[in-house]
Amino acid sequence: MKKSLFSPESFSKMPVIGIVRGISFDDMKEILPLYLASGLHTIEITMNTAQADKMIRYATGRFGEQLNIGAGTVCSPEDLTIALDAGARFIVTPIVNEQVIGICRQNYVPVFPGAYTATEIYKAWSAGADMVKVFPSPGPSYIRDISAPFNQIKLLPTGGISYENCLDFLKAGAAGLGIGSHLFNKDLIRDKNWGALAGQFERFVNRIAKYQVS
Repeated sequence: MKKSLFSPESFSKMPVIGIVRGISFDDMKEILPLYLASGLHTIEITMNTAQADKMIRYATGRFGEQLNIGAGTVCSPEDLTIALDAGARFIVTPIVNEQVIGICRQNYVPVFPGAYTATEIYKAWSAGADMVKVFPSPGPSYIRDISAPFNQIKLLPTGGISYENCLDFLKAGAAGLGIGSHLFNKDLIRDKNWGALAGQFERFVNRIAKYQVS
């Protein structure tokens, strides 16, 4: 039987999906080892990033044994085919596309579709989502409120999650966090300040790790 290549154990250890969008392939090669060394284990490369398939293929080839590497902004079966052919280990979508969810289920690929309202969240979960990406995230109080009737649904808030508020989302019941620009600081990347970027990664990891053992 076919087995998923996604490691839920690694994700549970550090429940953050770093979202790579609009970063160059050369910068990505610099960032990946820093990301791994910091203690982060799961990274999403969005399909609307230039050379996304090349990045996914490179990342899985070099770091596939140590990182969960997935594709984001997957909106159609065509996007999905490209992502899976490149080696994506999980799929994130901004919408509820039941065809995409179904293909992922058939191929034992975890899928985290994007939803916002209670109806959309329930529809995504019922269609087979492994987690539901709550996007755009309205804030921790919304996650707490929506978790009350849907306590069985794993929620992945994405958008607006920062170092300052990340624990608030986890305390509200989030199963994980999707973090983009607050993690991949564009100014630091533009300036090739890899040491400061590594420090940014480590700050998030230390903050979340301390909360998990508290």
